Amino acid sequence: MPEHPDVRIGNAERSEALDLLGEHFALGRLTLSEFDERSAMASAAGTRGDLDVLFTDLPAHLTDSSTTTRDDLPVIIPKRDPERWREVVMGLTPLVALVLFFTFDTWLFFLLIPAVGIVLFAGRDRDGHSTDDAETHRGEKKNA
Repeated sequence: MPEHPDVRIGNAERSEALDLLGEHFALGRLTLSEFDERSAMASAAGTRGDLDVLFTDLPAHLTDSSTTTRDDLPVIIPKRDPERWREVVMGLTPLVALVLFFTFDTWLFFLLIPAVGIVLFAGRDRDGHSTDDAETHRGEKKNA
């Protein structure tokens, strides 16, 4: 914040100073009590000189190679599972049974829940693979 120290400042300059103090605090250059004190002074500052005093003992450039940037974060892409439709149908089955129960006033529609489960998942292991494919998957695991 160079130039004339007696020039009045506005909210934008105060906000910029608070952000800069926060960055210095995050990098460990300020203790919590120093950060609190300087933040209060920055909020009450009226001139550029009031803000300049807060940064006299801090480096002008914020460089720390150990900081993590947004580009360094891993990207997690959810994989599409073509077999997921079975789980969706099974999840909706109790709702359908409940609607049919209130529509036709008979409890027999609740038998759809286990019946649909048997039809959708019979002959499949816990991972949802067909038991016919089990030998193929075991062979792949041994080779890996």
